[in-house]
Amino acid sequence: MKVLHSVHPHDFKSYQTDTIRERFLIDGIVQPDQINCTYTHYDRMIVGAANPVNQSLELGNYPNLRANYFLERREIGIINVGGNGTVTADGQIYEVNKLDCLYLGKGVKSVVFSSGDAANPAVFYLLSAPAHAVYANRLMSHEEAVKVVAGAPETANHRTINKYIHAEGIQSCQLVMGLTILHTGSVWNTMPAHVHDRRMEAYFYFGLPVGQKIFHYMGEGNETRHILIDNHEAVVSPPWSIHSGSGTASYSFIWGMAGENLDYTDMDAIAITDLR
Repeated sequence: MKVLHSVHPHDFKSYQTDTIRERFLIDGIVQPDQINCTYTHYDRMIVGAANPVNQSLELGNYPNLRANYFLERREIGIINVGGNGTVTADGQIYEVNKLDCLYLGKGVKSVVFSSGDAANPAVFYLLSAPAHAVYANRLMSHEEAVKVVAGAPETANHRTINKYIHAEGIQSCQLVMGLTILHTGSVWNTMPAHVHDRRMEAYFYFGLPVGQKIFHYMGEGNETRHILIDNHEAVVSPPWSIHSGSGTASYSFIWGMAGENLDYTDMDAIAITDLR
C-alpha cells in the first residue's frame, strides 16, 4: 500500500511539479482485476479503487492497518463510476450500479466486488476513514442522492452536486462523500474556492474524454500551484489547501472528506479576487 505523508504549507511553497505530484497525486489505482489503495496521513484516509473485470475481487487486509481485517476499525464509502456491478458484504449482496453509493460500517469482515459484464466492467472508487462506532450499511442510488444545482453557464461552472454520505443522508462516523457532475460547456469545479481547516478532502476525477486534461489547483489561497490530472486519478487536499479544477472538457468528480465534523457547509470561502 502506497503511503502519503502530511506536508506543511510553508514547505509546499518550494515544491516543483514533480514533487507536488509525488506528494499529493494518486494515480494508477484503476487497473483491471486489481484493488489498489493508498494510505494518507490526512485524517488517516485511505483512497482506492476496485476494477473487477474477469473475476471477483475481495478487499484484503494490509500490514499498515495492524488490524485483523480491513474494516475492523474503519468505515468505507463506495461509488461505482463504471458498468453495473455488485458488492457483497458479509454475504449480503448489494446491486451498485453506475453512480450509486454504498456505505459499509465498522466491523464488516468480507467485502467482495464483482462486475455484471466484463465488456463494461464496474469501477468502484473507495474512501475509507477510521471509525469509532458502528453505523448501518446502506445503499443509496444516484436518483436518491440530495441534489444541489450550483454555478451558471456564464461562469463556466454550472454543475449538479450529489450528496450521499453526510449529516442529512447516509449516516457515518466521520466520512462525508458525494459527486459533482459538470453540465455541458462548464469546466470549473469548486470556484469560488474554499478551505476547511477541520477536514481533509480528496477528489477523484472521472468522465473525462480521452485526450483531455484537468488543471487541479492547490495551495494556500494567496499562493497557488497546479498539476494536470488524467481520467480516473485522485488527488489529496490538506486542510490548508484550496481544491479546485478546470478541464479542457466537461467531466465529473467524486469528493470525500474526513475530520472533525459532518457539516458539508463547514468551509471558509476565498473570494476569486483574493486568489494569487
